[in-house]
Amino acid sequence: MNIAIFEAKPKEAEYFKKSIHGHKIRFFPKPLDEKNVLKIKNAEAVIIFIYSNINEKILNKLQSLKLIATKSTGFDHIDLEACKKRKIIVSNVPFYGENTVAEHTFALILSLSRNIHKSYVRTLRNDFTTEGLEGFDIKGKTLGVVGTGHIGLRVIKIAKGFGMDVLAYDVIHNAFLEEVLGFQYVSLEKLLASSDIITLHVPYNKYTHHLLNANTIKHIKKGAVLINTSRGGVVETDALKRALDKKILFGAGLDVLEGEEFIKEEKELLHNPSKTKKLSKLLRDHIVTTYENVVYTPHIAFYSKEALERILDTTVQNINSFAQNNPIHTV
Repeated sequence: MNIAIFEAKPKEAEYFKKSIHGHKIRFFPKPLDEKNVLKIKNAEAVIIFIYSNINEKILNKLQSLKLIATKSTGFDHIDLEACKKRKIIVSNVPFYGENTVAEHTFALILSLSRNIHKSYVRTLRNDFTTEGLEGFDIKGKTLGVVGTGHIGLRVIKIAKGFGMDVLAYDVIHNAFLEEVLGFQYVSLEKLLASSDIITLHVPYNKYTHHLLNANTIKHIKKGAVLINTSRGGVVETDALKRALDKKILFGAGLDVLEGEEFIKEEKELLHNPSKTKKLSKLLRDHIVTTYENVVYTPHIAFYSKEALERILDTTVQNINSFAQNNPIHTV
């Protein structure tokens, strides 16, 4: 096939050169648009990222196009209806970081439970005292997992390894995994009231916007810890601040902040420096990140060498499977 790869960083280009064989490949560092599309009129497949807006105007100029493979989970930058009319297959990267984000979740939990962040700052000042650094075991504690998708289920598996009890809340119940993994589905209110540690693993949409707000946060068990590695908008910032101020929450581990919704894909942070600048300003504006009992990381739960490799691996699989008349990860 004639394959055109857009938004390709040098390392990605090298990877694709080594991994895609038997096809003619051309690389373009910029997104696919109405100008550079004229350079790939005979392309049968294109690999893109979220800045390539694939609309009817673009598709009209690609009469030979058969496959669009996006290096992202989201695909709202592609006109699926227009692709369907032209019988163009669209594939994505449905998941790549479930264990990565789950592991980061426990990094935040352990930072708070064992005061890692406080200890590190203290030792930088050559202060090796232990006063105020007493932690707590997570074995035997109840973990409340909000959202039992790929990431949430991985979190549950890890929690069981630590000897934790697990409650879960989701609109969809998987009774089989509930029994196999040994957790219990409950209402959100019961989960908040019964959990020592609450961790959020839901997508951000109109149904999950401010899922934790002034009304729901008041149900939280006093002294609980809140972890958010999903999306900032799931938690109402004022309610979070109030819960910390009133000591309803012992602490919070945050990888995301409300106002981050301009980030469509985690990998976008690596491609677009302007997003990082906005994130930096957002951090300065969020007073909760200055609290001693809040651990904040700058949206890096997804960011591991292996997770980034899985994005590229999956994209290559999508190309090779399509070439073998067996398309996978289609949307």
